[in-house]
Amino acid sequence: MPDPEPMVYEFEDFRLDTGKLLFSRAGERIPLTPKVFETLLLLVKRQGQILAKEELMSAIWPDTMVEENNLNQNISALRRILGESPGEWRYIATVSGKGYRFLPEVRILSGRSPAEPERVRIGVLPFENLGASVDHEYLADGLTEETIASLGQVDPKHIRVIGRTSVMAYKRTLKSLADIGKELDANYLIESSLRAECDRFRITAKLIRVHDQLQIWSASIDSEPKSMLAFQQELSKAIAEQVRLTLSPERLRALERRQTQNAEAYLLYLHGRHFWQQLSPPTTRKAIEYFTRATNIDPQYALAWSGLADCYTAGPVNGDADPHGFWPLARQATTHALNAEPDLAEVQTSVGSLRFWLDWEWDAAEAAYRKAIELDPGYPLGHRMLGVVLSHKGSHYEAQAAIRRARELDPLYVMHQSLSAQFAFAARDYPAAIQFARQAVVVDPGFWIAQFQLAQVYTELGEYGPALAALSNAGKLGVNSKVIALRGYVFARMGRTDDANEVLNTLLSISRGRYVPPYAIALVQAGLGHHDLALQWLERSYSARDVHLIFLTIDPKWDSFRSDESFSRLLERCGFPATR
Repeated sequence: MPDPEPMVYEFEDFRLDTGKLLFSRAGERIPLTPKVFETLLLLVKRQGQILAKEELMSAIWPDTMVEENNLNQNISALRRILGESPGEWRYIATVSGKGYRFLPEVRILSGRSPAEPERVRIGVLPFENLGASVDHEYLADGLTEETIASLGQVDPKHIRVIGRTSVMAYKRTLKSLADIGKELDANYLIESSLRAECDRFRITAKLIRVHDQLQIWSASIDSEPKSMLAFQQELSKAIAEQVRLTLSPERLRALERRQTQNAEAYLLYLHGRHFWQQLSPPTTRKAIEYFTRATNIDPQYALAWSGLADCYTAGPVNGDADPHGFWPLARQATTHALNAEPDLAEVQTSVGSLRFWLDWEWDAAEAAYRKAIELDPGYPLGHRMLGVVLSHKGSHYEAQAAIRRARELDPLYVMHQSLSAQFAFAARDYPAAIQFARQAVVVDPGFWIAQFQLAQVYTELGEYGPALAALSNAGKLGVNSKVIALRGYVFARMGRTDDANEVLNTLLSISRGRYVPPYAIALVQAGLGHHDLALQWLERSYSARDVHLIFLTIDPKWDSFRSDESFSRLLERCGFPATR
C-alpha cells in the first residue's frame, strides 16, 4: 500500500519514510512487519480522524477476508513499539464502537526530489525467427535477452526496461501492440525479427510509441555472426537517441565491457542462456556444457563464468545436488567472473548467491546484491535476490519492497509472485501469502514452486486438504525433496502417522542411492513431534552443508523449536541471525 509518491511523515522523534520503507526513532531503525507498517501509515496519514475498523481492514487486506483479530494484533503491536502503557492511549486512541484515532501532530515532508527524472518504460518484444530452421530459436531468444540487458545499461535514470520473462510471454502472440503496451504499462515497444540466409543474418528492428502506434524509428542490419557482438550496443544507442535521452560515455564503455569479442564464444553463451532459462536439472546440465565451452574459448568472458556460477549454486537449491560437490565449483566460477569483470550486475548477483546459499555470509550477500542494483537498477534478479536475503534476515517490509520492485520490472514472471508469497509467509502474513500464491498459480499453473508456496500456507492455516491437493499438483511437475518432505509433514499434522512414516521410509530409501537433503527428513520428524530426532537430523544437515538450513530462520514450522538451546546453538554455528 505505498504512497503514489515517496513521503516522509514525522511525529515527536519518530520518522516514517515510505520511499525507503523505513520506520525509525531518533535515527535508529525500528523493524516492522509489512502489515504493521501499513497499519501505522494509514493511521498517520489520517491523523486526528476516526478510522473505522472496517476501513482499515479493507485497506490493509484488500480482496481478502480476515478476522478483526488480525487488526487488533497490529494495533497491539504498534502500541508496544511506540511505548504506550496499558490504557494510556498516548498515540492511538480507541473510539468505542467505531475504530481508532492517531493523536500526535504529524509533520509531512516530500520524499521526492523535484529534479528526480521521469522514466520511459520500454518493452523489448521477442525477436521473431523468420527462418524455417528451429536451430536459430536460441539465437532469437538470446538476442532478445541481450538487447534487454544492454538497453538496461544505457541510461537507467531515464529508461526502465521491462524484464525478459514478461516480454517472452508475448512470443508468437496474436495480440495487438496496443494491448501488449497496455498490459506491460509500456511507453514504447521494440519489435524485431531475425532472418537467416546462408551465413548471414538480417535483423530488422522498430521502435513503436504505444499510445498512437506511431513508428518512431526502424532499421535493418545485415550481419555476420561476428558483427552481432556490436548489435545490442548499436540498437540501444539508436533507441536512446530516438526517445531524446542522453547516452553518457561511461555507459557506452560499460556496454563494451559487457560482451566477449569472440563470435564463437558469444554464440555458445547464447546457447547456455537459452538452456539456463528453462530451470530444470537436464537443461541446467546443458547450460553448464555451453558456458564451459564459452569460457574455454575466452577465459576472460565474465558473463559466461557468471552463468556457470549460477548453475552450480542453484544445483543444491533446486536439484537436490550434494552441496559439497557443487560448492567449490560455484566458488571457482564466481572467482573467475569477478577477476574478469567485477562491474557487471550479473557478476555481483552471482557473488551474492554464492555468499547467501552456500557460504552463509548474509551480510556479504546483501552487499553484493545492492552493488548489482547500483550497477544496473533495472536488473530484476538483483532486486529479487536482495528481497530473499532481507526476508531471511527478518527485514520483512524491506523484502516485500524489493520483490515489489522486481515485479514492476518483470511483472509476468511467476517466480516474483511465488517469492512474494514466500516473503509474506515468512512475515506470518498468511492472507497476503495466499493471495500471492494464488496469483502465481493463475500466471503459470505448471510452475511447481507456486503450488508449493500455496501448500505451505494452507498447512499453517490448518487446511490440510487443499495443501495436499497443491502438493499433488507440484509433484506432477517435478518431484524433489521439498515436495516430498512437506507432504510427510502435512500427514503428520493430520494425525496420519502411517502415511508420514511411509514418506520417511521413502526419503531414507532414496538416500541410499543418492544425496537427499537431511533437512527433508528432519522436517517430517518435526511434524511427527519427534523433537530430539528432528534435531539430530538437523545436525546431519549441518555436516552436509544442507542449503535448506537457511529456512530455519523464518519458517513457522520451526517456531516450536526456537526456545530450545540446541536449536539456537545450531543457528549460531551456521552464522544465521537469531530469530523470534
